[in-house]
Amino acid sequence: MNLKHTLSGLLSLLFTALFVLVFSNGVFANLNDPLPSWHNTATKSAIIDFVQKISQKDSKDYVPPQERIATFDNDGTLWAEKPIYPQLQFAIDMAKKQAQSHPELKEQEPFKSALDGHVENILAQGPRGTLELIVRTHTGMTSDEFNQSVKDWLAQAKHPRFNKLYPQLVYKPMLELLQYMRDNGFKTYIVSGGGVDFIRPWTEATYGIPPEQVIASSVKCVYEIKDGKPLIKRLPEIQNIVEKNGKPLAINATIGRHPIASFGNSDGDLEMLQWTQNGSKPTLKVLVHHTDGEREWQYDRESKVGHLDKALDEAKANGWTLVDMKNDWKQIFP
Repeated sequence: MNLKHTLSGLLSLLFTALFVLVFSNGVFANLNDPLPSWHNTATKSAIIDFVQKISQKDSKDYVPPQERIATFDNDGTLWAEKPIYPQLQFAIDMAKKQAQSHPELKEQEPFKSALDGHVENILAQGPRGTLELIVRTHTGMTSDEFNQSVKDWLAQAKHPRFNKLYPQLVYKPMLELLQYMRDNGFKTYIVSGGGVDFIRPWTEATYGIPPEQVIASSVKCVYEIKDGKPLIKRLPEIQNIVEKNGKPLAINATIGRHPIASFGNSDGDLEMLQWTQNGSKPTLKVLVHHTDGEREWQYDRESKVGHLDKALDEAKANGWTLVDMKNDWKQIFP
């Protein structure tokens, strides 16, 4: 009997020890962790501390729910933007289709560079080079036709490095962050230099952000009646570009409130973060710094895609929060 009691006691202690070991490092640790894909670094603490202090009614920094506006860049902030912006790849694939029925396009720029695989020629022209190809390939159709072409492309186009569909290359830590902020009363917006009609068809299913909360660049459209049916036709002319100083202008025109939290990853987001900092409430300004050359990419000042130079200096000078992808994120893609 003594031996049985001794063995029973040892087994009990062993199971207790295993229970504590497994659950303290796993399940139980994650039950109260809103950002389980983030390492427990100062970056994660800064984000959680901000959300807690502005959402607790007894806090001196409390912000009412209607004023909890958070804006997020898309390319490089919520999903992968290398080796080229996904929308640019979409435009190249559209150019290939158009050239099949219009072979004369093969000798016209930017179609020639796109079809010959010389994307660097398009990128070398800056945003205008990319926009020209996008305007040429994204217009001359109705808005419904274009939306369907985006959905069809996203359902079959695969990333050249990861061999995954583009919506699968969203950042898992940022998906958790979006949900965490919404759970704490934030209204989350995308503010992107990409095309609004390229982004809207998939953001609700992927990010939980409905189309009316997507603010982005656009082409001009006209309303027409054709065969007795109303339609919106896309014209080969730029309506607006939501990049750099265009971001705070679009936020002001569309939302009408200062964001109290903004997230970006490049110099194209600098003015949005500056505008956020200028508000009268407590604010959180975050830059996602691509530092992981193994799981994703490592780039900043010298990159033509996601160029991060002035914003990186300003972030360090003003104490903005820098997300170090290599050290802050346990996992990058879902």
